[in-house]
Amino acid sequence: MILAGSIAALMVVGSGTAYADDGPSVPPGTEATASVPVEVDGNDPDLKLPEGATLAAAKVLDIKTVVEDQSGDERREDTNSDVKFALQAEVLFGKDSAKLGAQAKARIATIAEEIKTQNATRIRVFGFTDNLGSSAHGDVLSRQRANAVHGVLEQELNDSDVTYEVRGYGEQYPIADNSTEAGRKKNRRVEISFPRAESR
Repeated sequence: MILAGSIAALMVVGSGTAYADDGPSVPPGTEATASVPVEVDGNDPDLKLPEGATLAAAKVLDIKTVVEDQSGDERREDTNSDVKFALQAEVLFGKDSAKLGAQAKARIATIAEEIKTQNATRIRVFGFTDNLGSSAHGDVLSRQRANAVHGVLEQELNDSDVTYEVRGYGEQYPIADNSTEAGRKKNRRVEISFPRAESR
């Protein structure tokens, strides 16, 4: 009888409605504290430079920002020194083709505007394929595609001070797994890269 009463009492106590805390929360153990977590001895000889030694010059590390659209058709990488666009071959060309359509040319023209904004005078246009078919065919097709993109850039920029490096690498330098179609699609690409804000 006492046992049954205890269970009933526990059920009543535990049956209250639970409410979520409306205030901001942080993961346990990450709360801010006013105290220094580790005591540091400023006179510790291991923390001092040997006599006559100097610190190396300050250096800004290269930070890379990568933006890829949801479909994965286009990717932009920005570092402190370079800008690189990678366009999937399907966005630019038909299957096994190096002929650019009107939409592809318009997309390349947009990249040309970015090149002008950065005042870039050295542009690299590299073509790549997946590993299907022969390696020799991939080398030729990737070069033809790089040449086609180069032609549009040259026309859009119309600047004799700009130099180009145009190459077809075929199946070399994959950026994804060639064993899946999703990976092969990423590997079939043309990359356009150039230095940031190069002064003329």
